[in-house]
Amino acid sequence: MISIDFINTYLLSILVFSLVLNFALSIYGLFYRPHYIKKIIALTILSDTANTFAIYIGYRRWISEGNTNPRPPVIPTTEITPGVLSEFVARSVDPLPQALVLTAVVIGLAVTIFLVFLGYQLFNHYKTLDMRRIKKLKG
Repeated sequence: MISIDFINTYLLSILVFSLVLNFALSIYGLFYRPHYIKKIIALTILSDTANTFAIYIGYRRWISEGNTNPRPPVIPTTEITPGVLSEFVARSVDPLPQALVLTAVVIGLAVTIFLVFLGYQLFNHYKTLDMRRIKKLKG
């Protein structure tokens, strides 16, 4: 029988590997692809990878005693006792990465819209989105 800890560790290592692979592919796309739209797609993938990595940092593994799941950072009762507080600290997920990712998603959307508008203006001016041709036409 495969234990939960093995599966948890295996899946998290696959997640880290795929994040590193996505990061490398998006950096490759940003620097070595000459087409402007492909650069925007690579930048979006890079942003999503960074957001997923931030969520991964905020993840809390299961507690070994009883295998209880992590909880949202909300205290469920109005009476705060030391036992409730210690359980809250042990089981709650870190809310800071979630807030940062939410902010990064909104900023990433604004940057993507700006880059699409810039690409539209580039196409209207140069009639191409190939960065090599735009560099030659800059003259």
